[in-house]
Amino acid sequence: MRRIGSSQLAFPDFRGATRRLILVNLATFFAGLLLSVINSSFLGWLEDRSVFLPQSFLHGWLWQPLTYSLVHKPGSILGTLLELLSLWFLAGFLESYHGESWVLGLYGVSALGTAAAGLLIYLAGIALHISITSVSLYGCFGGIFGLLVAIGVLYGDTQFMMFPLPISIKARYLAVIYVLLALAMLASEQHMYAFAELGGAAAGWIYVSTMPRRGLNFALSEQWYGLRNRYYRWKRRRTARKFEVYMKSQGRTVRFDGQGRQIDDSPDDKSRWN
Repeated sequence: MRRIGSSQLAFPDFRGATRRLILVNLATFFAGLLLSVINSSFLGWLEDRSVFLPQSFLHGWLWQPLTYSLVHKPGSILGTLLELLSLWFLAGFLESYHGESWVLGLYGVSALGTAAAGLLIYLAGIALHISITSVSLYGCFGGIFGLLVAIGVLYGDTQFMMFPLPISIKARYLAVIYVLLALAMLASEQHMYAFAELGGAAAGWIYVSTMPRRGLNFALSEQWYGLRNRYYRWKRRRTARKFEVYMKSQGRTVRFDGQGRQIDDSPDDKSRWN
């Protein structure tokens, strides 16, 4: 586990992927706020098609896992503010160590994992003939949960202030507390919401465990350059072997190592040839 500063007291820089995520969510929130004043019925129609509802998804509304995280209810100003502040803090913290593409990938995978978990518990209820209260999923809570779990796994010893309380807690314990709260909510009427949260956490953990720390683009570029370099080394070895055969036909001996570099058997001899 990578160790960094002992305590995080301030918000990270507002840049890159963090800024884009915040601005997109702010834009959709204020667009909904404006529509609620101009045409509330159209806003309701739009929200019904943008939130994630398992039965709607199964009836062909396949875009919902991609749009639900951008939906913020106009009346929940405080909830939206807390979500976006959490997103700013967590995404900005991770972006300072992993880069934009890695954070965007983590957020996207966590949001999709949240929707997948909501769909899974709905289908399980149908298969087992259990009454599952289906609720619509909206907001960026799933992506935030994935970011929190990532920090708990990678930077568990980092301490965060529990605003507004004057106490701090390690990141790993904070992640565990949120997971336990979600598990406790499984026994309430919000069981689908809680299970979806756990899906986002699980997706975040899988992403952290499998994805290269500096992002998929960096890993692919490294693979590409490694493949290119291996090709060039192969060409150099092949050329060296051909040159050995040619020099042998000329009555001279020259040797190369496995990297295609010439081996000088007589370092005291100024001549390169035997």
